[in-house]
Amino acid sequence: MTTDGIKIEVAGENSLILYFGDTTAPEISTQVQQASKKLTEALGDLIIDQVTSYASLLLIFDPLRADQLYIRKVIKNTLDSSNEGIVNTDKNAAPRSSQTCLELPVYYSEESGPELTLISNNSGLSVDEVIALHQSLTYRVYAIGFAPGFAFLGQVDERIATPRLSTPRLKVPRGAVGIADRQTAIYPDVSPGGWNLIGLCPTRMFNPEATPTMPVTVGDEVRFKAISKEEFHALGGEIGDYQ
Repeated sequence: MTTDGIKIEVAGENSLILYFGDTTAPEISTQVQQASKKLTEALGDLIIDQVTSYASLLLIFDPLRADQLYIRKVIKNTLDSSNEGIVNTDKNAAPRSSQTCLELPVYYSEESGPELTLISNNSGLSVDEVIALHQSLTYRVYAIGFAPGFAFLGQVDERIATPRLSTPRLKVPRGAVGIADRQTAIYPDVSPGGWNLIGLCPTRMFNPEATPTMPVTVGDEVRFKAISKEEFHALGGEIGDYQ
């Protein structure tokens, strides 16, 4: 089923997934966010959960109160009649401004970012130039997954885009800032991982005791700002183990 460019497919007994495109682009991400908001208003507590991603929206609904035919009908009526231009395939349309632009401090160094030298060698840029490029852009939160608070940010300058490590690490410290292809992210906790690490951020990306538990949500924007090792420690940062 499609509704003016949005493809709807079955994702489970009580879930449907909406596809808005097949590329990573701010305007598509904006459409996903707008659709999520409109469908939350239209369906209310019939929705158990929603999962937004780069170009898709997963809706999980209460199967005891609604079936797929009803949910599809509401989706079609809501998105087709929206006055906010959700169903907009104009690639040149300017994206709506995000809810938040968060500045995150990063201690960039070869001590805190073991792949800085690798990226420097691969790109032909100096380590300082790699750092400057990484913090020169404003990144959009396209998705949150892998672990709570792991925000997929895009897109990094193509000159420093680097494939994932062929052999992932068994242990990446909390706060590690990494690059994988044209994505960048901060590890919210100690975990395995295969991204190229370039620094450490002292800001907690997930805290179950805080409200909200995460400082960003899908659609927000992030900028990075270089800080010294002394500033990193003063903000509560710790140099963790890389294994």
